[in-house]
Amino acid sequence: MKIIKYINLKFSEALFLALIYLLLIVNFLVFKDDPAAVCSAFFGITYTFMAGKGNPVCYIFGLSGSGFYGYLAFHNALWGNLILYLGYYIPMQILGFFRWNKHLKKGKSEIVKISLSNKDRVILFCITAVISVAAIIILYLTNDKNPVIDGITTVFSIAGMYLTVRRAIEQWVVWMVVNGLSALMWILIALSGEKVYSTVIMWSVYFILAIYFYINWRREILNTQEPRQRDL
Repeated sequence: MKIIKYINLKFSEALFLALIYLLLIVNFLVFKDDPAAVCSAFFGITYTFMAGKGNPVCYIFGLSGSGFYGYLAFHNALWGNLILYLGYYIPMQILGFFRWNKHLKKGKSEIVKISLSNKDRVILFCITAVISVAAIIILYLTNDKNPVIDGITTVFSIAGMYLTVRRAIEQWVVWMVVNGLSALMWILIALSGEKVYSTVIMWSVYFILAIYFYINWRREILNTQEPRQRDL
């Protein structure tokens, strides 16, 4: 109960999280899923939940999940995802832990959330779109199994992680795109015979959580009427 109170989970959220954990355990025992996929899903989903709650401790789970997911990306020849997780996510999660701790609400283990200006949104979208095209071409030339989805999710994930560290609500919109496409990519891998069902579950849950936390963050920002901030 103390853990639930510390993370500030609602009863419905705690129940949902418990059901997902149970599903991962059943999936491992019954369908003999890859242990790395199960661990990646467990740490990843926990990270996303705690990040949605604005708790800096989320990055500890994120680092663990990134390690396991990096292994899966390597095993399935998803070079874009491999470079993303090992070369970018891990350093950014370490940075995020310290930056979030500098922007906590007074007396709480929860960050102050912000929203970007319209100008920043347009600039970020244009840069992300151009780099995505370049990434797709590069991955195609390196015989990536799925260069289009891998390229888009890799570049959008870079933008999403950047926005996460900045504590910006726009991260959840980016994660909707990344999580939806990633779920599709891993479904195709699972259909090819790989036992990565937990990874499919993970990305599907990520997609649902991105929508859920976008709504929650937007409601909080509107209610508190925080001015848009630039903290870089």
